[in-house]
Amino acid sequence: KFLRSSALTLAVGYISLGLAALALFAAPLWYAWRVTIQEGRNEILQSDAQRLTEVFRREGAPGLVSYIDTRVGMQIAGERMLLLVDAALHPLAGNLPAWPANVPSVPGTYNVQLDLGNGLTDVAVVHAELAGGYHLLVGRDMARFGPLEHRFWYALAGAVAILSVLGTFGGILIRRALMTRIHGIRRTVSAIIQGDLSHRLPTHARGDELNTLSQTINGMLDQIERLIGGIRNVSNSIAHDLRTPLAELRSRLEELALTKPSAEQTFTEIDAAVADVDRVIRIFNALLRLAEIDSGLRRSGFVPVDVAAVAAAAVEFYQPAAELRGSSLSLQIGGPAPIRGDPVLLAQALGNLIDNALKYTPDDSTIVVAVRRNSHAGSVEILVADSGPGIPEEQKSKAIERFYRGDASRCTPGVGLGLSLVDAVARLHGSELLLEDNHPGLRARIVLAQDTPQVTRVARVSSDKESFQHEPVYP
Repeated sequence: KFLRSSALTLAVGYISLGLAALALFAAPLWYAWRVTIQEGRNEILQSDAQRLTEVFRREGAPGLVSYIDTRVGMQIAGERMLLLVDAALHPLAGNLPAWPANVPSVPGTYNVQLDLGNGLTDVAVVHAELAGGYHLLVGRDMARFGPLEHRFWYALAGAVAILSVLGTFGGILIRRALMTRIHGIRRTVSAIIQGDLSHRLPTHARGDELNTLSQTINGMLDQIERLIGGIRNVSNSIAHDLRTPLAELRSRLEELALTKPSAEQTFTEIDAAVADVDRVIRIFNALLRLAEIDSGLRRSGFVPVDVAAVAAAAVEFYQPAAELRGSSLSLQIGGPAPIRGDPVLLAQALGNLIDNALKYTPDDSTIVVAVRRNSHAGSVEILVADSGPGIPEEQKSKAIERFYRGDASRCTPGVGLGLSLVDAVARLHGSELLLEDNHPGLRARIVLAQDTPQVTRVARVSSDKESFQHEPVYP
């Protein structure tokens, strides 16, 4: 398994990258070493040749012969090759037995092989031509710096070995760390497959890439658990909330069939039955709309929209209802609040919040609708605050659940889908519905991302069946 693991692949990749970097570092270093040594050696040879040439110029051939013999006697054997020959290439002084045949006749600096008694040796020589047909040869053994070169290669080989060992060891450690995290993920996924949706991937405070992935997957699992929980409860809730209107409808129809009342009373009962059917249809329409929002299909209808204009239209729509109750419904806006979203759904959500505030607050109460634009954070906040009884803290998290109805809403019409729709619309726009205390009353808040810098006009088409409507979905 280790040979097929991604940790091994990663380790081999890092080792290869390290070796390539080491080669790119060593190649110019080796080239600089070779050039520096060669140039330094040639400069020394040129300097020696010039010094000997100066001796020849001052003292002639006998003086140079004496000088070379003295130098040869003082130096270490094999340290430097010196040879002075006449025009016929007969040796006059030096430590070479004869003029090398492979040294070109043209003066200059050359690299040749000479037999120094222990086999052929690479030698750098300087050939200088003196007055009177004399020839001077000064050379040095090129293998003099061989030990340093060997040490360089040994050091390079050691670096390669250390890099390979550390890379392999690091790959093993990386694999162990990855397998530990993967085993945790595997245990969590196995528990979820077996039906325990409460398990979550372990996360750490250091915030590495796997931790970010775990947090993302945990968010997905939270959403899946929420959706599955909603699916588990929706059938019971639908059965419970549809039972009453269906039972009333059956009772009316059965009474009509048994009593056969007058025509006027019959039509009255038929109207009541139609109202029960309409209530059932509205419940199904609300569920279908929530399902459509949850699926994200409504994102295709996102257009530039001014939230301030949507709020102004909603307040204008509900103003007569507020005046009939003697309540104060006011609007606070600070100019255009452009975002990119669905104007129909935003109007529906805002209408549900205002309708809730009117429904659950006493007469002569105060309701404030505010739209605030936060240019620094790039967001738009929608706020609906009232001075009513509010929602107890322990019920706020349940208030947005579908078909949930608190104690204060038992005697009011509705099925408990209004706040669920508002929360679904908020989530479709990348936000969520926040229920907070207003001291006294309730404050519903939605913060929307501000994606569109300019807005031309809010889409409001009265002829469209799904146009700009404020009718609540039975909150």
